[in-house]
Amino acid sequence: MLPHLAHLTSVTQNCTSKLNPRDTVIKNMSDTIEDEKFVELNYKVIDNKTGDVLVTVDYPLGYVHGVNDVMSEDVTKALYGKKVGDVIEVPVDTTLLYGERDESLVFTDHVENVPEEYREIGMTIVMENEKGESRNFIVTRFDDKTLTVDGNNPLSGRDVTFMLEILSIRDATEAEIELGGAVGADPDLNEILDRAV
Repeated sequence: MLPHLAHLTSVTQNCTSKLNPRDTVIKNMSDTIEDEKFVELNYKVIDNKTGDVLVTVDYPLGYVHGVNDVMSEDVTKALYGKKVGDVIEVPVDTTLLYGERDESLVFTDHVENVPEEYREIGMTIVMENEKGESRNFIVTRFDDKTLTVDGNNPLSGRDVTFMLEILSIRDATEAEIELGGAVGADPDLNEILDRAV
């Protein structure tokens, strides 16, 4: 080693021996979820009957606990008191969230009656009723002769479990408390759930 670098190595070793990277992690993990804490998490929605993952959100979704009603009451209660790194599973009654499945919102038509840009499974089509109220319909089946759309939320009528992983917890800012989440956050949880398949 070059003589002028020996001192630098010695200083670096002294500094690193005094700093433990785990100290920061332990400090951050000491926070627990409670009202007015800003929480970031990711989650999956699992169909209990099939075991299929219906929705996966890998990027952090942020909200202010106790202020934002973006999640069901059951999920909010289950998150209370949890710490960074905890993973919880919460069965969710989709009937309470989205109502009963309504088979009158499922339509099948001849494929030639549907514009080509809508002939794709998973495509969302916005339709209006005679009162001018709009509703999203999702293409659920498509073959050479017919196309089926469903106006129910994709999770309605399913027995599901939300699996949530807590990524971070901190005190929320005044602006976040006022908004119920991160300032300028996107996308909305309801948008994500509406896109579930």
